[in-house]
Amino acid sequence: MTKYPLHLNSIIDFFKMLPGVGQRSAERYAFQILDWPQKNLQNFGEALKKIPTEIQFCNKCHAMAPKTSCFYCDDPKRSKEQICIVATPKDIFSIEDSLTYSGQYHVLGGLLSPMSGFNSDKLNISSLKSRLGELKICEVILAFDSTVEGDATTLFLKRELSSDQIKVSRLAFGIPVGSSLDYIDSSTLSRAFSGRQGF
Repeated sequence: MTKYPLHLNSIIDFFKMLPGVGQRSAERYAFQILDWPQKNLQNFGEALKKIPTEIQFCNKCHAMAPKTSCFYCDDPKRSKEQICIVATPKDIFSIEDSLTYSGQYHVLGGLLSPMSGFNSDKLNISSLKSRLGELKICEVILAFDSTVEGDATTLFLKRELSSDQIKVSRLAFGIPVGSSLDYIDSSTLSRAFSGRQGF
């Protein structure tokens, strides 16, 4: 095994924490930033330090939001009768790019994954149920990755949210099995919304 300086190994280990980044990629990233000018390194470090204070989340829908108001909850033009449930705040940006949906959002904070210890008590479900009553929601749209975890979360929420007054639908048409919302183009995502089905 290659013996790198201790601090370089520490940087490599941090890069390996990113999804899809293995040992080789982490090493390339670490050596790349070694060539950065001192000013770039300082700015990068400052940007990372400011994440907890500069990136805020709405206490209602859990989307990324400024400190004063939420782009989605506080927009009077958005429908109060539909709510789209997503796993992460990033998924909202993918959906917004499709220019198809104009309702409310709710970020669960992950997907059910019992094998890795991620259970329903770690998801933002209680706040979701409160909002369903407050907003008089008529339709819940489940927009999760087409994976085992996404399907498990979909089935769980269908049981939890079943009601004669609320229609539960999920994205289906146009999204390949095993794909992530991060990699779906806007037109495909638009078709998926248009072709959603109750289940």
